[in-house]
Amino acid sequence: MEHPIGIIGGMGPMASQLFYKMVTEHTAAERDQDHINLILLSDASMPDRTAAILSGQYDGPYEQLLSDARLLEQCGCTAIAITCNTAHFFADMIADKIGIPILHMIRETARTLVAQGKRRPAILATDGTIRTGLYQKECAAFGLEAAPPEPAVQRLVMSIIYEEIKRGERGSREKFAQIDRALASMGCDCAILGCTELSVFRSYHSLPPFYVDAMEVLAELAVVRCGKQLRTI
Repeated sequence: MEHPIGIIGGMGPMASQLFYKMVTEHTAAERDQDHINLILLSDASMPDRTAAILSGQYDGPYEQLLSDARLLEQCGCTAIAITCNTAHFFADMIADKIGIPILHMIRETARTLVAQGKRRPAILATDGTIRTGLYQKECAAFGLEAAPPEPAVQRLVMSIIYEEIKRGERGSREKFAQIDRALASMGCDCAILGCTELSVFRSYHSLPPFYVDAMEVLAELAVVRCGKQLRTI
């Protein structure tokens, strides 16, 4: 296999299979050989990233992510994508311990928003992503003012992620409607789906272009990184 991209997935498994689907759908291809080569490592045993961050016990996910990255590097991968926003808390920690680049989903999403002329994105993500300021910091570096939701709205976001999507459910449209109404009053010009479980929710339910899917940004980046052409969907 020539120059594959390595994917650290399994966080959760539904998001990983959706990422592969996104990569395939976003590649302009007329035959199998026009698609990118990738190795998907679905590490469903990865410790919960939000729990680790909030407890300050980083060793579990950090060491496992680093081990996975080194394995993919040994398999000949030329870059790594991680299909979990919260796991990007550890991305820069492991980047200098491997010899191939990590395609940074959060950073590239901020870059994409700037290219789209956005200025104030709302962030829909896990408590771990919100509290560590992952999106706030990356957006600020690009001149964007990222806005997390109010605590009551954040609880709804976490409920959809942990109580529904991670349990194999399709996610409550009613809960998301409450989130949508709250965002409308925040003065934001877009909202980032900053958790890959929310990407899964979007695959089940039609959402307007106001919602920018970070995992879709990563999928498109993977295609371009491999020198392939993007297909307009």
